[in-house]
Amino acid sequence: MKNLTIESIQCPAVYERPLEIVERKGRGHPDYICDAVMESVSVGLSQEYIKTAGRVLHFNIDKALLVAGEVEKKFGGGKVISPMELIIGDRATFEYNGVKIPVAEVTRSAASSWLTKNLPAVNIETDIKLTIAMKPGSPELTGIFDEKAGTNPTANDTSCAVGLAPFTPTEKAVFDLEHYINSQEFKETFPEMGSDVKIMGLRRGSALHLTVACPLFASMISGEKEYFNRKEVIYRAMLEFTKELPFTEVSLDYNCLDRRGLGEAGVYLALLGTSAEDGDSGEVGRGNTIRGVIAVNRPCSAEAAAGKNPVSHVGKIYSILAQLLAEEIYSAELSIKEVRIWLLSRIGAPLQNPEALYVEVLPEESGFHKKEASERINTILESGLASIDTLTEGLIRGDYPMC
Repeated sequence: MKNLTIESIQCPAVYERPLEIVERKGRGHPDYICDAVMESVSVGLSQEYIKTAGRVLHFNIDKALLVAGEVEKKFGGGKVISPMELIIGDRATFEYNGVKIPVAEVTRSAASSWLTKNLPAVNIETDIKLTIAMKPGSPELTGIFDEKAGTNPTANDTSCAVGLAPFTPTEKAVFDLEHYINSQEFKETFPEMGSDVKIMGLRRGSALHLTVACPLFASMISGEKEYFNRKEVIYRAMLEFTKELPFTEVSLDYNCLDRRGLGEAGVYLALLGTSAEDGDSGEVGRGNTIRGVIAVNRPCSAEAAAGKNPVSHVGKIYSILAQLLAEEIYSAELSIKEVRIWLLSRIGAPLQNPEALYVEVLPEESGFHKKEASERINTILESGLASIDTLTEGLIRGDYPMC
């Protein structure tokens, strides 16, 4: 392939190194909320453009700020003093061939639907304010969507994306624990648990330590004694979940700032289940990568994929493509223990022709054959780049999680 470099290197894989740090921000975290809502808006606008114009028009909805509100909370309940504010900005197409497109209405509907489904304690009418601050795009960027531009999509930016495989045991442990805590099963057992889960995993050798933060609903806790009693039961349930993890030792801390004897001031309570109610704001791009975790030992790009255009924004398309290619190469039984892929675009160039494609593989001690692996990797990459149209169709539908 043109512009392809494949390198096999001899070094420890991430899971073989003496220390590894992995973080995940869960569904109710302010940064996660921004990413997920913007991606929901992206899907909604894409469908609206297809309905009106038969194709996705120019937009990028990847700028959002969730401004923390103000609440008064105490054991047994509380009230919202000042609502959260979600400011949704960036660029969109408001008219096509003389037909007005209800951009603001579609945006508001998509955001409201996600918030209602995923944060049931938040009243859309009173607890959060949605501010739509979107404008038309520049002629230079909107021009790549012109019907005369042809069917071969071109990159709207010069950007680099990274794909990695496989998940390490630490990454999987952090990812799975957050999903378990925010699962319907866990919430039915512990309805007092909020959704704003943040987990930090630290592996030293074969020992894993997990630090978990998640508030309890103030309305369901009558006092300090009940809080610490419930916290202990929840802690033991989380610890039980970790027993099957492939580590020689697993330890866990939960809500580390809690202090007995301080009443409401010494415990982690939430009125609405998220720290965005009064403690923490959020932005697009500060949450998880598209792999679902923040793995600080790994190479990464600066792209924030959520909310970006699914047919032209190369940062989004290449981020997903690089990850899918890395996973396919790892699964190809080439005696590879780790794969890293970098995809670099050049603005204005066809998406199928990256400016640079760099594949780095860490071979197993035996069974790896460089020539055979290179040929198979080349075939996988050619197939992946040739099927970008299929990938973008999936992005339009929202098939690929962004956080």
